Amino acid sequence: MAVIYEKVALIGMGLIASSMAHAMRQRGLAKMVVGHAKSAATRDAAMELGFCDAVFDTAAQAVTGADLVVLAVPVGAMESIAIEIGPHLKAGATVTDVGSVKQAVIDAVAPHIPQGVHFIPGHPLAGTEHSGPRSGFATLFENRWWLLTPPEGCDPAAVTRLRHLCEGMGANVEEMDAPHHDLVLAVTSHTPHLIAYTMVGVADDLRRVTDSEVIKYSAAGFRDFTRIAASDPTMWRDVFLTNKDATLEILGRFTEELFALQRAIRKGDGAHLHDYFTRTRAIRRSIIQAGQDTDAPDFGRGGQPAGQTKPATKA
Repeated sequence: MAVIYEKVALIGMGLIASSMAHAMRQRGLAKMVVGHAKSAATRDAAMELGFCDAVFDTAAQAVTGADLVVLAVPVGAMESIAIEIGPHLKAGATVTDVGSVKQAVIDAVAPHIPQGVHFIPGHPLAGTEHSGPRSGFATLFENRWWLLTPPEGCDPAAVTRLRHLCEGMGANVEEMDAPHHDLVLAVTSHTPHLIAYTMVGVADDLRRVTDSEVIKYSAAGFRDFTRIAASDPTMWRDVFLTNKDATLEILGRFTEELFALQRAIRKGDGAHLHDYFTRTRAIRRSIIQAGQDTDAPDFGRGGQPAGQTKPATKA
């Protein structure tokens, strides 16, 4: 593939950023990939694994001369990074992010992006329960959605260029406005993750069941809850603090649905339960038909590189 950006700077080098680096290098989408991470151990790992041409102690150093800057840090850290890098961004560069919440990122970052620099927020709906620079792999984004939320007045050519990069890494790209993104993700990712964390917490609180029994007799449903609940706690703390309105709205609707199911179980209303499960099963089948998962018994997770699972939707 043709080079799309001469120099890409990754600010934060966890699962998403390292996977981007692997994909860009493998497919020739960038001539140079550099990075910055707060942790010296992460910086050392990036150089050891070879997915960056250089790593820097500060974000300001990393973004100097970069054509594309990717903010891959927790949402709560976005503003401080934007303040640091703003004066060092070159004219014509593009800044994007991979955060799970978009309006909060725009509010935090946009005021610190100088004139002549294109800010195009983004969100790849891809990930695993693993984190850190050693978790990345080049195929993470294949057939996954990458949502872009360009602000009004954004340069169409800059958006097209970033779209081509995402597509070059195997992703399907769609644009939407930030508030709509945050509502959609509250349904498809944020609330499910909160429920998963809650269910694992409930199991932990049931002192009648020992820890060993919870682990030993975990059926597939509970295993999936624990897989989701293994995601990075800092990221999810920031997600719920910055997308609280949409998440609380969806949690309210979830509670109403749950109460209706409680009532059906209490009344022995088998017809209601059967109809409800039939309707919701159809949604699961639609996800498989859309190529966003597989109906394999292990959900296809056994086919990834050692230590990895099948890419699951990220926040």
